[in-house]
Amino acid sequence: MREEREPPPGRHETREQRADRRWGELLQEVRVAQTGVQILLAFLLIVAFTPRFTDLGEADRDIYVATVLLGAAATGALIAPASFHRIVAGRRLKPETVEWASRFTIAGLILLLCTVVSAVLLVLRMVVSDWLAIWLAFAVLVWFAGCWFVPALWLRHRARIGR
Repeated sequence: MREEREPPPGRHETREQRADRRWGELLQEVRVAQTGVQILLAFLLIVAFTPRFTDLGEADRDIYVATVLLGAAATGALIAPASFHRIVAGRRLKPETVEWASRFTIAGLILLLCTVVSAVLLVLRMVVSDWLAIWLAFAVLVWFAGCWFVPALWLRHRARIGR
């Protein structure tokens, strides 16, 4: 009598079905991040036209420029999946498209993290001492990294060990 095996755990889907599912999931994730980075960038762009902007010192202007550039880079990376998909659509490259879009999304999230920390630093320098602003901005960095990346990386590591 032949021993029956259990099917492998997880979904039973073709490469294309998996790519379609992953693409849909990725788009939902990107929508959340895009909204945040676009609103943040819009506020940052407006700041240069406020009366108080001329009172900024050189260091604060440098932080502002870096923050705007980081925000623009994050926006570009988070919009890249849509552009990438549109350019290669219909060429039977969905699995590859999903991989590239995922990379752009991770890069966009890292850039968004840097934008938020930089913006927090800029604002806090206006209301507290420079050293306290740096420490608080660092705390924001640790908090965001702890929320956005550490649990997922820990789970991936744990899953890899459990194989």
